[in-house]
Amino acid sequence: MQNKYPQKPGLDFILKQAFFYWNKTLIFQLMFSIVYFGILLTVFFFCDAKYGIMSQYVETAKYAKDGIQVYTAEIQKMLATESFQSFSLWMVGATIFLYPLNLGFYQIYRKFDLGEKPALGDLFVGYNGINFFKYIGYYIFWYFVFAYTFQTIILGVVWVCITVFVAPLMFFMDKRIFEAITLNFKALKMYFIEIFVCVIVAIFFKYIGFALFFIGGLFTFPFWNAMIYSLYKTIFSEKR
Repeated sequence: MQNKYPQKPGLDFILKQAFFYWNKTLIFQLMFSIVYFGILLTVFFFCDAKYGIMSQYVETAKYAKDGIQVYTAEIQKMLATESFQSFSLWMVGATIFLYPLNLGFYQIYRKFDLGEKPALGDLFVGYNGINFFKYIGYYIFWYFVFAYTFQTIILGVVWVCITVFVAPLMFFMDKRIFEAITLNFKALKMYFIEIFVCVIVAIFFKYIGFALFFIGGLFTFPFWNAMIYSLYKTIFSEKR
């Protein structure tokens, strides 16, 4: 496949297109969130029963009355414990395992473009065959870079922008990770404003449902995928 860059897209078009895909797939957004948070919470409660993290936190929270410095010191002690480290590994592992669930939306949106009817099974296409390990491998790489860059916030956002197209490029064009990052970087240089604004809007809308009315977050949480697909479809074209 080849890729090329068309004339610069308008922000309004990209945003409207993203909301169109999101609105057309609300039932899939809900199912995604139910599966995602269902598995994540199951792992959380299993690990809490095993390592007693919540009870440790409750004990640590009592130091809040002694001032921020004392409280922070106690929190650091808790984070350094072996039980918390094991708990963190379990939660990170669950998040990594759930990542391919996002790839299903690309299949669903493409089916809408082709006039085909998506099915619930499309949501799990990222788990099919050897591609599952490819997506998992990419997300492990992405996550650990993000974990370090996010500490500065700005570098975290930059890393997100540099890799925003990697997953769809791997999914639709079968690109390798670093080849996809190179193409992503070229697109970022040409469409920086469009990509940056869309990333900020997507992050904001992704979590606003939880802030305004908790259950609404089940619908807005997967919105990020609609924005990525809208950007990808507008900036890249695929040819055999």
